[in-house]
Amino acid sequence: MLGIIGIELGLIPLDFIPFAIVKPMPDVSVIIPVYNGEADLPELIDCLRSQTYPADQVEYLLIDNNSGDRSFDILNAASTSQPGNILIHPLQENKIQSSYAARNRGIRAARGEILAFTDMDCRPQPQWLAELIQPFNDKNIGIVAGEILALPGNSWLERYADRQETLSQKHTLANSFCAYGQTANLAIRRAAFEQVGLFRPHLTTGGDADICWRIQQKTNYKLDFVETAIVKHRHRSTLDELRSQWYRYGKSNRYLHQLHGIPLMKRMTSKDYFYRWGRWVLKELPRNGIKTIIGKADIVDLLNTPINLYTISAREKGQKESRISDSAREIEWL
Repeated sequence: MLGIIGIELGLIPLDFIPFAIVKPMPDVSVIIPVYNGEADLPELIDCLRSQTYPADQVEYLLIDNNSGDRSFDILNAASTSQPGNILIHPLQENKIQSSYAARNRGIRAARGEILAFTDMDCRPQPQWLAELIQPFNDKNIGIVAGEILALPGNSWLERYADRQETLSQKHTLANSFCAYGQTANLAIRRAAFEQVGLFRPHLTTGGDADICWRIQQKTNYKLDFVETAIVKHRHRSTLDELRSQWYRYGKSNRYLHQLHGIPLMKRMTSKDYFYRWGRWVLKELPRNGIKTIIGKADIVDLLNTPINLYTISAREKGQKESRISDSAREIEWL
């Protein structure tokens, strides 16, 4: 304020004007739902302590959602020791078993102008928060998504997912209905929640798309993407985990169809499956088998088509079997 008055009165040399009008960085609340996170929390908390964003302008709200392990004890211990001078608030959401209900608990307790979201099994990189918050200098920006990269993995399934860039925000940002960011790496202006409401607390998947679409449809806020705001995430390493992941994607398709009218994913016919399997057996398998023998391909190249068909089948099953409940349509408000 003093700098602005000095400029208006002509008391400050022009060379100093850029310094005088620099906007302060906004206060930020980082909100992270936690469920049975005993194995993940120590490393996650270390990542939060390594953030370069000014420590006195950020709070970390970690919300335990009915964990059956020592998660809440770990959060309480972290909130009292706090080396690195960061402010950790352990909270609980025990009424509704849903990450979105836990996030809503954090939103209500948050004091920041900007609310940033990630997950307990993510690893925010040191510059994550500083980069993610930059676009909010533009008052027209209400949502910012950062990039999600893979943590190093050794299994062939993890290598497959890494090549497919399964976790990348580029897939959701290119959504044909409307762009959105995943809550694994997302920031939203508090004022946007005040206008459209919070997450749907009983929804179990698809809530990130739902909140981004409601904000873009019902307010004048825009969405931005910052590729350098990076969190890292583990890929699924077993077939059961992979199937569960893609089944959930199918559920999300169905829920968002019922909430927003988006088209459902087109189902593959028996003829489509027969063609894909036949092409793999007669053409891809012999070709990639030879490449694998001479060291120009690996098992991921060899099994790419079967894995693709496995995930497509899981997603179709999730879409077919899911129906949204009446309670999952409800929106909570600040």
